[in-house]
Amino acid sequence: MEGKGSPPTHLITFPEQIITFELSPYEWSQNLVCIALLDKLVLGSARFAEENKAECFEWHQLKEIHHSSRSHCVAFAPETSLAVIPKVVVIASAGSDYKVRIFGSDLDKQDTVQLLEGHGSYVNHVSWDPDGEFLASCSDDNTCVLWKCKEGYTQGPSFFFGSSVLAAKWHPEEPGHLLIAEKSGVIHLYKVHLKTAMLSVESDTNPLSYVDWSLQNSAYITAMARGNIFVWDLKNSSWPIENKPLHDECGNVAKFAPHSEHIVATIGRPKATLKVMHIKNKMPQIEAKLMLYGGLCWHYQLPYVVAASDRKLCFWKVTL
Repeated sequence: MEGKGSPPTHLITFPEQIITFELSPYEWSQNLVCIALLDKLVLGSARFAEENKAECFEWHQLKEIHHSSRSHCVAFAPETSLAVIPKVVVIASAGSDYKVRIFGSDLDKQDTVQLLEGHGSYVNHVSWDPDGEFLASCSDDNTCVLWKCKEGYTQGPSFFFGSSVLAAKWHPEEPGHLLIAEKSGVIHLYKVHLKTAMLSVESDTNPLSYVDWSLQNSAYITAMARGNIFVWDLKNSSWPIENKPLHDECGNVAKFAPHSEHIVATIGRPKATLKVMHIKNKMPQIEAKLMLYGGLCWHYQLPYVVAASDRKLCFWKVTL
């Protein structure tokens, strides 16, 4: 951390720069964290005072997995569970070699990896269908590809666009629907099996860098474009209900808090600044300057927002 700002509640230090990371968003593996370093993935368990009898934050590293190319994005599969024997951990990782890797592990001696090839440029984002039917991968080759999880990850439907595809989001209460964001600023909501667009919205600035879909309210989506945050209520209008500048130079990411469609966390430049705020307020609840951008995530259940800052993984407790 550098400069002034809100100090993190907890932090973990790693020997190398954190490239990206993900907290598991599922009930039976909600303590799992996957951290991508330069040539490996680190799996660990983070436990908080709110759920721990020892009443202190605890971090336990569980496994390291070699990664032959730099990872741009990681995501846990829905079948990931620490409540079964043997344990099941499945992770998708987007590599700098344009390939997607599916890693499987029991956190003991059984490890597998499957390589998915089909993209012609960098893969920006991977995300799992909550029903476990598809894995979506988004690329600078202007496509979003769906891989059939139950058929050995064979290539399924593909969606083609006029600009790079930055992110694709599923929603547990909207089965069969996929939100896909283009760098040009256009966001599409698709019915996957019909490959038909239900609606599209657009930011009035670009490039768009990220889109998120509120878990609390499936009508709400947010996007970061340049340094502006946009919020839409899809039930009422294609015009954003919020459009405000948050970062002076450029924004990297914006994500809703899992239990509120009104609380968002963003990171943007200058100096990789984290902000957490109510979308109607002008001043952030949390503001902190990071050393280097390495990802942003919310805890599945507890009120914590997490960001990577160079070699440190930092946790802030948020008032929701």
